[in-house]
Amino acid sequence: MATDVLPRGKGMASFAALFADRTRATFCLALLDRRAWTATELAGYAGVPKSSTTEHLNKLIHAGVLVEVRQGRHRYVRIEDARMAELIEAMASHVEPLPGNVRSYKAVTQDQALSRARTCYDHLAGDLGVGLMKALVTKDIINVGSGVQLTPEGARHLEDMGISISTKSTRPLARTCLDWTGRQYHLAGNVGAAICDHSLASGWVLRIPHTRALKVTDFGLEELQKHFGLDLAW
Repeated sequence: MATDVLPRGKGMASFAALFADRTRATFCLALLDRRAWTATELAGYAGVPKSSTTEHLNKLIHAGVLVEVRQGRHRYVRIEDARMAELIEAMASHVEPLPGNVRSYKAVTQDQALSRARTCYDHLAGDLGVGLMKALVTKDIINVGSGVQLTPEGARHLEDMGISISTKSTRPLARTCLDWTGRQYHLAGNVGAAICDHSLASGWVLRIPHTRALKVTDFGLEELQKHFGLDLAW
């Protein structure tokens, strides 16, 4: 047995325990919108006293899950990086809805909006993201035969659309991220981020305030069909 197995096991258990707390897990899910939040905002979102929020945030910061951002007297926190965001989203994808809960119309509507289209840190998720991933494969922009790869034809197609892909980052060019919409995959990595940025900048999708949910515009429906062959029934 490798000598580092036991210490690694202990470290893994400690790291996993961070997300076993309902308040910290809720903070992490809220921060998947890629914004920097204040402790007061997170406390209000999670419905917990502000007095306990700082302790929870300090644990997440110390473990490298979150980073602190200061502007003058104000303190904000955000998710450390895309890799951490994808880990959080992947864990969320394994959670079944709680049965038998009586939920408000507003809560159900918000969940439906998140399921249709949302951001997963810096890329598209939900039915929109899953459908886009399938369309990119069908159009041979992305190849999943041996790993996830941007094809040369796909790179040219995106470049012609005005979507430039960063190759300087150590982040993977393209990778899959498990979506909790039907437990299928959407596209992450630099390509996924670039398409998301372009979709927002071009008005294909609009952010719905105070949530990660997105609204796909009529113009966006046309452009997604035109460029990727993506036909969204809704």
